[in-house]
Amino acid sequence: MTTNVEPRRRKLDSDKQDSPKDHDGGPQAGSCCDGVCVAHVHSEAGDAHTHSCVLQTSGSYTPKHPQRTCSFGEETWDENPCKTTISAENEVEAQKLANNYKFGFRKWKSHVTERPFQDRSDIVKELYSELNVVKACSAGSLFTCGNFLYVFLFGWWISLIYVFVGLLMFLTVFGIPYAKLCWRLSCYFLWPFGKLIEKASVSVPVYSVKILQDNSLEVDEDRKSSSSLLLPTPVEETIEEPTGSPQDDHYWRRMSTYSWLLVGYPLLVVTHSVLCLVSWLLVFTIPVAKMSAKTLHTILLMPPEHIHISQASEAQDHEGQVILCCYHAVNLYYYKYTVDGINVFAVNLLPLVIVSLVIGYVDQSNQFVSSEVKFATAVSSIIPLSYYIGMGIASISAQSNFAVGAVVNATFGSITELTFYITALLRGHHQGNTCLEEIVKAALTGTLLGCILFIPGICMIIGGFRHREQRFNSRSAGVSSSLLFISIGGVFAPTLFSKAYGNLICEDCTNSSGTNSSGSFICKNCHYDLSENSYSLFHSHIEPLVYTVSILLPVSYIIGLIFTLKTHSHIYDIHVGDGTGHLGASVHWSRWRALLILIVATVLMSACADLTTEHIQPILSHSSISQYFIGVTVLAMVPEIPEIVNGVQFALQNTISLSFEVGSCIAVQVCMIQIPILVLFNIFYDVGFVLIFSDLHLWASIFSVILVNYIFMDGKSDYFQGTALVVVYFILLALYFFAPSPAGC
Repeated sequence: MTTNVEPRRRKLDSDKQDSPKDHDGGPQAGSCCDGVCVAHVHSEAGDAHTHSCVLQTSGSYTPKHPQRTCSFGEETWDENPCKTTISAENEVEAQKLANNYKFGFRKWKSHVTERPFQDRSDIVKELYSELNVVKACSAGSLFTCGNFLYVFLFGWWISLIYVFVGLLMFLTVFGIPYAKLCWRLSCYFLWPFGKLIEKASVSVPVYSVKILQDNSLEVDEDRKSSSSLLLPTPVEETIEEPTGSPQDDHYWRRMSTYSWLLVGYPLLVVTHSVLCLVSWLLVFTIPVAKMSAKTLHTILLMPPEHIHISQASEAQDHEGQVILCCYHAVNLYYYKYTVDGINVFAVNLLPLVIVSLVIGYVDQSNQFVSSEVKFATAVSSIIPLSYYIGMGIASISAQSNFAVGAVVNATFGSITELTFYITALLRGHHQGNTCLEEIVKAALTGTLLGCILFIPGICMIIGGFRHREQRFNSRSAGVSSSLLFISIGGVFAPTLFSKAYGNLICEDCTNSSGTNSSGSFICKNCHYDLSENSYSLFHSHIEPLVYTVSILLPVSYIIGLIFTLKTHSHIYDIHVGDGTGHLGASVHWSRWRALLILIVATVLMSACADLTTEHIQPILSHSSISQYFIGVTVLAMVPEIPEIVNGVQFALQNTISLSFEVGSCIAVQVCMIQIPILVLFNIFYDVGFVLIFSDLHLWASIFSVILVNYIFMDGKSDYFQGTALVVVYFILLALYFFAPSPAGC
């Protein structure tokens, strides 16, 4: 064995030199993991050569391409899959990263702990700056599209309001100093870029008190020496006046201050509040919100004679304190901005939940807001609530052991969809409307199609544009594919059984020959009797089959957990590297806080789901679009938007395997957890839910699973394969768009 080491080393070195790399230093062709593979051979005394592949991912920063070390021995590649070594700032973050590779755990990209600010990139540091740093002349051009957009959206009317407030203050006579300040600020806010507002330095008198030997005092102002060499040696004691000037002490006693606080300041409070709100909601203009907030609570409450406005290039000529200095109104990287670990988009969408609940439960007669608007706001409110639920699940799982994490992911991981499904079934049962049951089945199928086709496809496309070819562990992907086959087969087994043994029922049959006994018949609305109408078939055969499948699917899910996380965990082979910090982690949400947020978000989700099902009926009745299409698109994919974002972020970081697991995990949970829970709920409270799907749902799901397993076989992906999946997904959506409405709608 040892005699072959040297030739093998020479061969691997030559392969390493000859193997091409892509344009951005991405993975080599033939590498086993998601990154560059550097080959070497190592041996230990008494041990045979091992075959391993190490993926090192730093938690303090995300490298463009993870480093890997692969060693090849006599064992085959299939016997030894890749080893993933995780390195993070702390153990909690490492546990969160490890959970991303585990079957049944929700994949989460955002940090659950506070990241060390000094370790973050300069781009991210700038997002959290206080806008009081004077940059060098090489900071870039000030004449950008974002700055001109600021003038078009905000600058001109803010400047006019300052001119108007200046006129009002001038008419009060006492407020003339503030009138001059408003006119200066009007010019500043019209184009604030490259300018700075500083607090003018106030000269502080310094006195030197010299105590002579004869106890006499000699006072020198401004430290000007007047002692003679013949005088006794003094003992000098320096006395400085307080930092604040005498004018600051009398600032709140001036008539001009009173007139400013009563006349001018309230108008500017409203103006800057509106500016803060609008610019914050636009996200990318958050620098404008910061600039407006600092002006409101700092600059406008200072004495006007202390405010100095100048060009940033003249900053070295002044010794005052810089309060505000802005160079750009738009920063496209603000999509990374977080507030207490929560993404800014989720923060901005949270008030939409309150608005949705208020207009939904207060205006129940639709006098002020239509049902269509209430439906749109209720559905949109599900997006931030799904994010908060995902953040809570990731926080609890990262701070708990395997058992607690698995239970939390299995329960709260499906709570978003289950609240809508159960609410819709209850409302349909109370109203005697079977259309809502069909909408639930369409939403279930739409979630499967979106997770199987769209999420992997869009991740392949976006990741393929940045990395020419991405590779993943085909064996671990095979586990998810096998579970998908089991899931789809189990869910649609009652449908196949009913089609094999059910009766074909047709309506509006007419004899084309005009006779009653012979000739061909033309029938309309033909379908299999898939309901309780066929008592013997349904209650004696189909219903027991549904219950059997509903028991076997969760059992298969549990077996999958045991297989991937216990008995065959080497498939993922996750290790926490030595680079992980062991200091106490400062988590954004503690376990109790995360649990409280999970409960509150679940309650709000139930309320929004109730409003969605209440106001969807006018849309179903008056819309020209098929009800199938509404179910498989809006109701199915809107709750999964946070998961799509996570998958895209994983793909951009060249961890495409996690992008695939995002969709596979949701699809498996739909089939193995959500549908059995709906069947169980129907047993205790009969809402008429029957686990029998239409032909379109059946064949679309089966075809999607076969297609995605075929694409995943080679263990690599590119944007062309992703395009194929997305195109097939849109073709299926076109089928649903032009399909006739389901029975009962």
